[in-house]
Amino acid sequence: MTSTRPLAAALESDTFVSRHVGPSDAEQQAMLAALGYDSLDAFVDAVVPANIRLRRTLAIGPARTEHDVLAELRALAGRNQVWRSYLGMGYHATLTPPVIQRNVLENPGWYTAYTPYQAEIAQGRLEALLNFQTAVIDLTGLEIANASLLDEGTAAAEAMAMSYAAKGKPGKETYFVARDCHPQTIEVVRTRAEARGITVVVGDPATFTFGAEVFGALLQYPATDGAVRDHRAFCDAAHAAGALVTAACDLLSLTLLAPPGEWGADVAVGNTQRFGVPLGFGGPHAAFFATRDEYKRIIPGRIIGVSRDADAKPALRMALQTREQHIRREKATSNVCTAQVLLAVIAGMYAVWHGPEGLTRIARRVHTLARVLHAGLERLGFHVTHDDYFDTVSVEVGTHGQQDVLDAAAARRINLRVVEPGVLAVALDETVGPRDVLDVLAAFNAGAEPAFTVEELLDEADPRYDERFARTSPFLTHPVFSTHHSETEMLRYLRMLESRDLSLTHSMIPLGSCTMKLNATAEMVPVTWPEFGQLHPFAPAAQWEGYRALFDGLEKDLAEITGFAAVSLQPNAGSQGEYAGLLVIREYHRARGEAHRDVCLIPQSAHGTNPASAVMAGMKVVVVGTDQHGNVDVADLRKKAAEHSAKLAALMITYPSTHGVFEEAVKDICAIVHEHGGQVYMDGANMNAMVGLARPGDIGADVCHLNLHKTFCIPHGGGGPGMGPIGVAPQLVPFLPGHPVQTVGGGQAIGPVSAAPWGSASILPISWVYIKLMGGEGLATATKVAILNANYVAHRLKDAFPVLYKAQNGTVAHECIVDTRVVKAASGVEVEDIAKRLMDYGFHAPTVSFPVAGTLMIEPTESESKAELDRFCEALIQIREEIREIEIGVADRADNLLKNAPHPQGRLLADEWTHAYQRSRAAFPTAATRERKFWPHVGRVESAYGDRNLVCSCLPTDAYAEANAQGA
Repeated sequence: MTSTRPLAAALESDTFVSRHVGPSDAEQQAMLAALGYDSLDAFVDAVVPANIRLRRTLAIGPARTEHDVLAELRALAGRNQVWRSYLGMGYHATLTPPVIQRNVLENPGWYTAYTPYQAEIAQGRLEALLNFQTAVIDLTGLEIANASLLDEGTAAAEAMAMSYAAKGKPGKETYFVARDCHPQTIEVVRTRAEARGITVVVGDPATFTFGAEVFGALLQYPATDGAVRDHRAFCDAAHAAGALVTAACDLLSLTLLAPPGEWGADVAVGNTQRFGVPLGFGGPHAAFFATRDEYKRIIPGRIIGVSRDADAKPALRMALQTREQHIRREKATSNVCTAQVLLAVIAGMYAVWHGPEGLTRIARRVHTLARVLHAGLERLGFHVTHDDYFDTVSVEVGTHGQQDVLDAAAARRINLRVVEPGVLAVALDETVGPRDVLDVLAAFNAGAEPAFTVEELLDEADPRYDERFARTSPFLTHPVFSTHHSETEMLRYLRMLESRDLSLTHSMIPLGSCTMKLNATAEMVPVTWPEFGQLHPFAPAAQWEGYRALFDGLEKDLAEITGFAAVSLQPNAGSQGEYAGLLVIREYHRARGEAHRDVCLIPQSAHGTNPASAVMAGMKVVVVGTDQHGNVDVADLRKKAAEHSAKLAALMITYPSTHGVFEEAVKDICAIVHEHGGQVYMDGANMNAMVGLARPGDIGADVCHLNLHKTFCIPHGGGGPGMGPIGVAPQLVPFLPGHPVQTVGGGQAIGPVSAAPWGSASILPISWVYIKLMGGEGLATATKVAILNANYVAHRLKDAFPVLYKAQNGTVAHECIVDTRVVKAASGVEVEDIAKRLMDYGFHAPTVSFPVAGTLMIEPTESESKAELDRFCEALIQIREEIREIEIGVADRADNLLKNAPHPQGRLLADEWTHAYQRSRAAFPTAATRERKFWPHVGRVESAYGDRNLVCSCLPTDAYAEANAQGA
């Protein structure tokens, strides 16, 4: 009997799209019915302006199965060659402890959490970050450290900016950079300095003379060629001239070498990658930044500090300048709005796992093998260029013999670095053993095995640094670094901290503008494949053909999705994307002889990073007003554009708007800017409302950054990692960022904006897999459902809390702002009280007081089911009824469910209960919370107390015990 079913239907596979999109077809129809629409397409036609709609399917292929996509990626990974790379330059192979790899790096309980703005449900991550800060403070010998930055190069650039904020002034605008810093660091600093009008002088610290014009200096310790030099006299001279000194350090070396804080450095920066974080072809890795206490108010990035909760028990939170860029805008000293939390947690846990003795043992082993290598090279007749070093041996081979050595090393699948013609460097790491050293020596011996043994060499290999450089001070003395060295204890410690954090494994995280969507397991699996994780970012091109194919494919797909001509994957955060995009615009104007164009128009409603980025890019910010609906005031824009026409460089606009609305006039806005010679920068934070429905390049934007950690499924990781690639129109392609080590960027490239050529390369497979799994139609479906979910939430909440901004037909885009200010006068309830009470219901709060003070901005994303949306809406509706009890006098205005929220177990189980409301109402407000309860670990945190009594490293154990006794 012959089948009448079509072959395609008979062989239909289970695609990923239905796994990613939360609401079923039936649930979508129910939500559409509630909103008054017959179909999803009719609904989307009502929301998205017709003049920006993309009327075709994205040309990126059909949706595919997880099995098929991972098989293709496996084939790409197989084209990468994992050689032994002894290249150094701030990147080293490392051994990730399996207990950390499985239970942190590969654990969604850690990688799907959000930035710890709500401290009460982030105590686990905060403690892990405090461990990281403590390790950095101890090892660098400085007094305060932040909770990580993006990479070593950008951390050095931030140190320059901070030094200028502390010491710079007109006439004092020169920054010295030692010529033996890593080449990528020098160029990232140059890029930042040039835009800010700072003069960079690269030279020899031994001969440099400080003048009154110098405000700071950057040294590498140990140097890029491995040398360890005495910088004490240099620091004295700098301080006498009123300048600050930054040391870019190798953190592992500081277990053996005198820390920079002890020999005069004011700032220490570096990369914690070799603390258990895979190479990943350049990232993501957690940079560190430490400085003296007197600069704590201008240190960039986030700082975790110790405070107390409402019950006087120790509690952690982000301290001091938290979200500084949202507050200071164009007056900010930095545009950094992210960290590398997941990687900082790994590095901190590496220190916890090994402790001071273990780290010292690793460092001594690496140094010992470097000494053995030195001794062997001398036996072979070579001259090692430096007497003092830690792990990197530089050796003179002569220009004629250089290629022979490199070829012999390549025959053994070893990469060596050419420091300069005739000089090679070998940077060893913790993965190296005696056999590896013998293989390196064979490369210097015309490929032949040397005639001596490692044991023989060890007898003649003296330590290669003298007492001037030897560390004598203790480090990692807190008990946390000495009590988790068995796997049982470590596993329980990690699990305990994980249990104190709310993540996407517990409930939806409805943060507006943050897009906390599904980070599917299939997307995450390739991150720890060795073919992606164990490649050095400066390995020869022939060894990463798989990465090249992945980059090319991802760039092509992102260009198709955005409507742009080309994409740069280098920016490793959204803030970096903003900065890079504006620098590209700036260079475009300069190339056309219009360097005077330096005015950047920014709407009043823009993210705070926008004006900060503009200033970093050397532009002057002019604010454009917004109308009563939250849209750009087109009349004011037209006026400002005409007023600054001769100097107009750019407009920065977020689309859909920060208020969650598709602005009808967006094409007119772009045309006005172009009419006056400017370029349009579009902030892609809200791209989740556009993919497959509209494209920035078609609308009129010239450059747009994409938050891959939002729209394209790279997880937030507790506040990082992230990626912020930029797409550009044809005229801007020549100016895409370059790099001093790898060939990347346009023919007239701006300098690098990140230390690694392709940013955080090892997490790019996540977005590559997501796009392939979804296909063109699937991506459009996800966008449609994201918009549907947001409108459904707005509809369900409108009677409890008014929705603040809507389009003329009453719709919103992918997020909505609900106005909680309406309850304040009658109840005394603030938006913060609602945010804290949501924790008792098992939810993270939406975005609080941004972009409008006293409101909640909610973005449900396409990955949440109708059941979860209803659970969240019912929580807010019930909280509104709890507020009503205060309004009518049933509940006390000061002592109520909201003012006392959240309610941790310790308080609820205490013998004494003095509140008028029942404990059960506080703890279990819904049936769902009785079935599955997430408990806040602490009560409401007193941030002001912590800022007045700033402590940014681990407290002594007895301090916790004393505080707990007081709170009992």
